[in-house]
Amino acid sequence: MKQLLYTSLLLFGIVFISSCEDVIEVDVPSEEPRLIVNALIRVDTSLPFMDVKITVAETSSFFGTVPPTGLQQISITSLGPEGGGPILLETEPGVYVKEAVGTDFLMSGPMVLQIDFEDKIFLAFSEFQPTSAIESLAQGDGTVFDEDDTEIIVSFTDNGEQNNYYVFEFGESNFLETNDEFYQGQSFEFSYFFEDELNPGDEVPVSIMGVDESFHDYMALLIEQSDRDFGVFETPAVTVRGNIINATDIDNIENFNNVNMSDNFALGYFAIVQEFKDTLTIQ
Repeated sequence: MKQLLYTSLLLFGIVFISSCEDVIEVDVPSEEPRLIVNALIRVDTSLPFMDVKITVAETSSFFGTVPPTGLQQISITSLGPEGGGPILLETEPGVYVKEAVGTDFLMSGPMVLQIDFEDKIFLAFSEFQPTSAIESLAQGDGTVFDEDDTEIIVSFTDNGEQNNYYVFEFGESNFLETNDEFYQGQSFEFSYFFEDELNPGDEVPVSIMGVDESFHDYMALLIEQSDRDFGVFETPAVTVRGNIINATDIDNIENFNNVNMSDNFALGYFAIVQEFKDTLTIQ
Protein backbone atom coordinates (compact mmCIF):
# COMPACT_ATOMS: atom_id res chain seq x y z
CA MET A 1 0.00 0.00 0.00
CA LYS A 2 2.83 2.39 0.87
CA GLN A 3 4.68 1.50 -2.34
CA LEU A 4 1.51 2.08 -4.40
CA LEU A 5 0.96 5.46 -2.78
CA TYR A 6 4.60 6.46 -3.44
CA THR A 7 4.32 5.43 -7.10
CA SER A 8 1.11 7.40 -7.54
CA LEU A 9 2.66 10.52 -6.02
CA LEU A 10 5.74 10.11 -8.22
CA LEU A 11 3.63 9.87 -11.38
CA PHE A 12 1.62 12.91 -10.30
CA GLY A 13 4.84 14.87 -9.78
CA ILE A 14 6.15 13.92 -13.22
CA VAL A 15 2.89 14.98 -14.89
CA PHE A 16 2.83 18.24 -12.90
CA ILE A 17 6.43 19.12 -13.75
CA SER A 18 5.92 18.22 -17.43
CA SER A 19 3.01 20.63 -17.62
CA CYS A 20 5.08 23.58 -16.31
CA GLU A 21 6.89 24.54 -19.48
CA ASP A 22 6.43 28.31 -19.41
CA VAL A 23 9.69 30.22 -19.31
CA ILE A 24 9.89 32.72 -16.47
CA GLU A 25 12.21 35.65 -17.04
CA VAL A 26 13.70 37.07 -13.88
CA ASP A 27 15.40 40.46 -13.74
CA VAL A 28 18.59 40.23 -11.72
CA PRO A 29 20.76 43.07 -10.46
CA SER A 30 23.43 44.11 -12.95
CA GLU A 31 26.03 46.84 -13.18
CA GLU A 32 29.20 47.71 -14.98
CA PRO A 33 32.17 45.47 -14.09
CA ARG A 34 33.81 46.61 -10.87
CA LEU A 35 37.38 46.09 -9.69
CA ILE A 36 37.82 43.87 -6.61
CA VAL A 37 40.97 44.36 -4.51
CA ASN A 38 42.24 42.15 -1.70
CA ALA A 39 44.80 44.43 -0.09
CA LEU A 40 44.75 43.21 3.51
CA ILE A 41 48.43 43.19 4.52
CA ARG A 42 49.04 41.17 7.68
CA VAL A 43 52.28 42.11 9.40
CA ASP A 44 54.24 39.78 11.66
CA THR A 45 56.38 42.27 13.58
CA SER A 46 58.78 39.52 14.70
CA LEU A 47 60.11 39.27 11.12
CA PRO A 48 62.46 41.87 9.59
CA PHE A 49 61.07 41.35 6.07
CA MET A 50 57.90 39.96 4.55
CA ASP A 51 56.34 39.40 1.15
CA VAL A 52 53.48 41.73 0.29
CA LYS A 53 50.75 40.19 -1.87
CA ILE A 54 47.65 41.87 -3.30
CA THR A 55 45.11 40.09 -5.47
CA VAL A 56 42.73 41.71 -7.92
CA ALA A 57 39.73 40.56 -9.91
CA GLU A 58 36.78 42.08 -11.71
CA THR A 59 33.07 41.39 -11.34
CA SER A 60 31.47 39.85 -14.39
CA SER A 61 27.76 39.32 -13.68
CA PHE A 62 25.40 38.74 -10.77
CA PHE A 63 25.63 34.93 -11.05
CA GLY A 64 28.92 34.76 -12.91
CA THR A 65 32.39 33.87 -11.79
CA VAL A 66 34.87 36.48 -10.61
CA PRO A 67 37.85 36.28 -12.98
CA PRO A 68 41.30 37.68 -12.20
CA THR A 69 42.23 40.84 -14.01
CA GLY A 70 45.39 42.62 -15.08
CA LEU A 71 46.61 46.03 -13.97
CA GLN A 72 48.87 48.61 -15.55
CA GLN A 73 50.67 49.15 -12.24
CA ILE A 74 50.17 48.79 -8.49
CA SER A 75 52.33 50.37 -5.80
CA ILE A 76 52.45 51.24 -2.09
CA THR A 77 54.06 54.57 -1.19
CA SER A 78 54.94 56.03 2.19
CA LEU A 79 53.53 59.47 2.91
CA GLY A 80 56.25 60.06 5.49
CA PRO A 81 59.35 62.23 5.02
CA GLU A 82 61.38 59.45 3.42
CA GLY A 83 58.69 58.53 0.89
CA GLY A 84 59.29 55.69 -1.54
CA GLY A 85 57.84 52.23 -1.51
CA PRO A 86 57.49 49.03 -3.53
CA ILE A 87 55.98 48.46 -6.94
CA LEU A 88 54.30 45.06 -6.97
CA LEU A 89 54.83 42.70 -9.91
CA GLU A 90 52.33 40.21 -11.34
CA THR A 91 53.40 36.64 -10.50
CA GLU A 92 50.27 34.96 -11.85
CA PRO A 93 46.97 36.25 -13.24
CA GLY A 94 45.48 38.68 -10.73
CA VAL A 95 48.25 38.21 -8.14
CA TYR A 96 50.77 41.01 -7.47
CA VAL A 97 53.73 40.48 -5.15
CA LYS A 98 56.75 42.33 -3.82
CA GLU A 99 59.19 40.12 -1.96
CA ALA A 100 61.19 41.07 1.13
CA VAL A 101 59.52 44.36 2.01
CA GLY A 102 60.92 45.77 5.25
CA THR A 103 58.57 45.36 8.21
CA ASP A 104 59.79 48.69 9.59
CA PHE A 105 58.68 50.37 6.36
CA LEU A 106 55.14 49.01 6.68
CA MET A 107 54.99 50.28 10.27
CA SER A 108 56.51 53.69 9.54
CA GLY A 109 53.36 55.77 9.00
CA PRO A 110 50.56 56.55 6.54
CA MET A 111 50.66 54.69 3.22
CA VAL A 112 48.88 55.16 -0.07
CA LEU A 113 47.96 52.30 -2.38
CA GLN A 114 47.80 53.34 -6.04
CA ILE A 115 46.30 51.11 -8.72
CA ASP A 116 46.46 52.03 -12.40
CA PHE A 117 43.74 50.09 -14.20
CA GLU A 118 42.31 50.73 -17.67
CA ASP A 119 43.70 54.27 -17.64
CA LYS A 120 41.99 55.00 -14.34
CA ILE A 121 43.69 55.71 -11.01
CA PHE A 122 42.42 54.09 -7.81
CA LEU A 123 43.72 55.24 -4.43
CA ALA A 124 43.39 54.06 -0.83
CA PHE A 125 45.07 55.18 2.38
CA SER A 126 46.02 53.12 5.42
CA GLU A 127 48.30 53.14 8.44
CA PHE A 128 49.69 50.23 10.45
CA GLN A 129 47.39 49.18 13.29
CA PRO A 130 48.88 47.27 16.27
CA THR A 131 47.10 44.58 18.27
CA SER A 132 47.36 42.48 21.42
CA ALA A 133 48.51 38.88 21.26
CA ILE A 134 46.31 35.84 21.84
CA GLU A 135 47.01 34.63 25.37
CA SER A 136 45.21 31.30 25.27
CA LEU A 137 43.06 29.03 23.10
CA ALA A 138 40.95 26.26 24.54
CA GLN A 139 38.22 23.92 23.36
CA GLY A 140 34.97 24.16 25.30
CA ASP A 141 31.93 21.89 25.42
CA GLY A 142 29.24 24.53 24.90
CA THR A 143 26.81 24.61 21.97
CA VAL A 144 24.47 27.17 20.42
CA PHE A 145 22.02 25.57 17.99
CA ASP A 146 23.38 22.08 17.43
CA GLU A 147 25.08 19.49 19.61
CA ASP A 148 27.73 19.12 16.88
CA ASP A 149 28.88 22.72 17.39
CA THR A 150 32.52 23.09 18.41
CA GLU A 151 33.32 25.82 20.93
CA ILE A 152 36.68 27.62 20.82
CA ILE A 153 37.48 29.88 23.78
CA VAL A 154 39.87 32.77 23.12
CA SER A 155 41.42 35.12 25.65
CA PHE A 156 43.57 38.23 25.27
CA THR A 157 44.26 41.48 27.14
CA ASP A 158 43.24 44.82 25.66
CA ASN A 159 45.59 47.80 25.63
CA GLY A 160 43.91 50.35 27.87
CA GLU A 161 45.83 53.36 26.53
CA GLN A 162 43.73 53.64 23.35
CA ASN A 163 40.47 52.61 21.77
CA ASN A 164 41.07 49.31 19.99
CA TYR A 165 39.28 47.45 17.22
CA TYR A 166 39.88 43.83 16.33
CA VAL A 167 39.12 41.29 13.62
CA PHE A 168 39.52 37.60 14.42
CA GLU A 169 39.81 34.86 11.80
CA PHE A 170 38.99 31.24 12.68
CA GLY A 171 40.18 28.64 10.20
CA GLU A 172 39.86 30.00 6.69
CA SER A 173 37.67 33.06 6.14
CA ASN A 174 35.52 32.73 9.27
CA PHE A 175 35.60 36.25 10.67
CA LEU A 176 34.48 37.99 13.84
CA GLU A 177 34.83 41.71 14.62
CA THR A 178 34.85 43.30 18.06
CA ASN A 179 35.96 46.46 19.86
CA ASP A 180 36.99 47.24 23.42
CA GLU A 181 34.03 49.48 24.35
CA PHE A 182 33.09 47.19 27.26
CA TYR A 183 36.49 45.69 28.15
CA GLN A 184 39.03 48.47 27.61
CA GLY A 185 42.29 47.70 29.38
CA GLN A 186 40.98 44.36 30.69
CA SER A 187 41.55 40.68 30.06
CA PHE A 188 38.74 39.45 27.84
CA GLU A 189 37.53 35.94 27.06
CA PHE A 190 34.90 34.92 24.52
CA SER A 191 33.64 31.85 22.67
CA TYR A 192 33.43 31.19 18.94
CA PHE A 193 31.30 28.31 17.68
CA PHE A 194 32.00 26.27 14.55
CA GLU A 195 28.81 24.95 13.00
CA ASP A 196 30.74 22.67 10.65
CA GLU A 197 31.73 19.38 12.21
CA LEU A 198 35.34 19.21 13.33
CA ASN A 199 37.11 15.93 14.06
CA PRO A 200 39.70 15.03 16.70
CA GLY A 201 43.14 15.93 15.42
CA ASP A 202 41.93 18.76 13.20
CA GLU A 203 44.02 21.89 13.57
CA VAL A 204 42.22 25.23 13.62
CA PRO A 205 44.39 28.33 13.06
CA VAL A 206 43.17 31.43 14.90
CA SER A 207 44.45 34.94 14.31
CA ILE A 208 43.84 38.34 15.88
CA MET A 209 44.33 41.49 13.81
CA GLY A 210 44.42 45.09 14.96
CA VAL A 211 42.26 47.30 12.72
CA ASP A 212 41.01 50.86 12.66
CA GLU A 213 37.40 51.87 13.20
CA SER A 214 36.63 52.18 9.49
CA PHE A 215 37.80 48.67 8.64
CA HIS A 216 36.02 47.32 11.74
CA ASP A 217 32.76 48.89 10.53
CA TYR A 218 33.35 47.57 7.00
CA MET A 219 33.77 44.04 8.33
CA ALA A 220 30.68 44.40 10.52
CA LEU A 221 28.60 45.26 7.43
CA LEU A 222 29.93 42.30 5.48
CA ILE A 223 29.24 39.88 8.32
CA GLU A 224 25.78 41.34 8.94
CA GLN A 225 24.65 40.95 5.33
CA SER A 226 25.84 37.37 4.93
CA ASP A 227 24.57 34.15 6.51
CA ARG A 228 27.52 32.15 5.26
CA ASP A 229 31.25 32.12 5.75
CA PHE A 230 33.04 34.27 3.18
CA GLY A 231 36.34 35.77 2.27
CA VAL A 232 36.75 39.43 3.09
CA PHE A 233 37.03 40.39 -0.55
CA GLU A 234 34.50 38.13 -2.23
CA THR A 235 31.79 40.06 -4.03
CA PRO A 236 29.14 40.57 -1.33
CA ALA A 237 25.42 40.05 -1.94
CA VAL A 238 24.94 43.78 -1.43
CA THR A 239 27.74 46.10 -2.53
CA VAL A 240 29.63 47.37 0.51
CA ARG A 241 31.93 50.29 -0.13
CA GLY A 242 35.48 49.93 1.14
CA ASN A 243 38.20 52.59 1.13
CA ILE A 244 39.44 52.25 -2.47
CA ILE A 245 38.21 55.16 -4.57
CA ASN A 246 38.46 56.06 -8.23
CA ALA A 247 40.56 59.23 -8.08
CA THR A 248 40.85 59.78 -11.82
CA ASP A 249 38.66 62.89 -11.81
CA ILE A 250 39.69 64.33 -8.45
CA ASP A 251 41.28 67.76 -8.71
CA ASN A 252 42.01 68.12 -4.99
CA ILE A 253 43.60 65.11 -3.26
CA GLU A 254 42.52 66.51 0.13
CA ASN A 255 38.83 66.36 -0.76
CA PHE A 256 37.24 63.21 -2.09
CA ASN A 257 33.74 64.68 -2.37
CA ASN A 258 34.26 66.23 -5.77
CA VAL A 259 34.53 63.02 -7.77
CA ASN A 260 32.42 63.25 -10.91
CA MET A 261 31.07 59.72 -10.39
CA SER A 262 30.57 59.11 -6.68
CA ASP A 263 29.55 55.48 -7.32
CA ASN A 264 32.79 54.71 -9.13
CA PHE A 265 34.87 52.80 -6.60
CA ALA A 266 36.51 49.41 -6.23
CA LEU A 267 35.25 46.64 -3.99
CA GLY A 268 37.55 45.55 -1.19
CA TYR A 269 39.82 47.27 1.30
CA PHE A 270 43.41 48.38 1.81
CA ALA A 271 44.58 47.80 5.39
CA ILE A 272 47.94 47.23 7.07
CA VAL A 273 47.43 45.30 10.31
CA GLN A 274 49.49 43.58 12.94
CA GLU A 275 48.56 39.91 13.26
CA PHE A 276 49.22 37.29 15.92
CA LYS A 277 48.41 33.64 15.15
CA ASP A 278 47.96 30.49 17.17
CA THR A 279 46.62 27.00 16.47
CA LEU A 280 44.21 24.80 18.41
CA THR A 281 44.15 21.02 17.95
CA ILE A 282 40.62 19.60 18.28
CA GLN A 283 40.26 16.86 20.90
